[in-house]
Amino acid sequence: MNQPRQTKFPEIEPYESGYLVLDNTHTMYWEQSGNPNGTPVLFLHGGPGGGCFPKHRCYFDPDYYRIILFDQRGAGRSTPLGETKNNTTPDLIQDIERLREHLCIDKWLIFGGSWGATLGLAYGQAHPERGLGFILRGVYLCRQSELDWFLKGVRHFFPEAWQRFFEFIPEVERDDLLRAYHKRIHHPDPKVHQPAAEHFNRFGITLLAMQPNEAEIEAMVREEFALPLARIETHYFVNDMFMSKNALLDNMHRIQHLPAILIHGRYDMTCPPVSAYELHRLWPGSELHMAPLAGHSSSDPGLCEKIIWATGKFKNCKVN
Repeated sequence: MNQPRQTKFPEIEPYESGYLVLDNTHTMYWEQSGNPNGTPVLFLHGGPGGGCFPKHRCYFDPDYYRIILFDQRGAGRSTPLGETKNNTTPDLIQDIERLREHLCIDKWLIFGGSWGATLGLAYGQAHPERGLGFILRGVYLCRQSELDWFLKGVRHFFPEAWQRFFEFIPEVERDDLLRAYHKRIHHPDPKVHQPAAEHFNRFGITLLAMQPNEAEIEAMVREEFALPLARIETHYFVNDMFMSKNALLDNMHRIQHLPAILIHGRYDMTCPPVSAYELHRLWPGSELHMAPLAGHSSSDPGLCEKIIWATGKFKNCKVN
């Protein structure tokens, strides 16, 4: 028997790409790569607002999978970049359905990481008849306890980064860091929104990998996508991700018959591993795999290996 693959597949180019007009404001970028006649797999990027990159195609065997990537509203190559108008979770679910219909796909495997895992669950629960199964990495369930961990609890592990994040906000506003950052990041004056976005992004990026690289962090917070990412993330966070309280766990009965592989870094400082564990306990058709030497970043070797293994395992998963 062949040993499971543990490294990414070679980089490939899309065989088709395009744009879908969603409404009077938004246009969505999409692409397909791999095998046009293969099993469709939908890749959902993180953020919200993170966008897709060529490396995301490399998690899937291009001889087997029809790989579908798209940039969510306001993210990546979708336009207008960073736009929060008409940008909610129900909007994104509707966009996914529009893309599925546009590509004439009946069912697909749903792959999502971090916010992509959240959106994958929300989409699957809204349209359970369209899922072949799920691969979810870095599970986030949109609970207040998870947000409190990010804004407060993680200071016990990253005290220096958290102190910089905390002290950027004036003392009178520090009882609600999220809304204080949201107010500044959405301010029209670049002198206000740019430094706020940099502080917000630097804090989040610092938590991602097991071994953060300071030079890479500094480069990322100044990328073109940094301000749009911060705007969309804070827009979703202050609006409770546009979902009712505990919605994802309460609606698990809609998809619990479908197979799922849940992958989480044991030392994930962005999304606490307990979320993946509790989701797994409510999902009889799921497997939970904790990567022992990984954080939140899919680039952490232990996590990347698990992802490649999972996409390989689903080749042998027969679902009606």
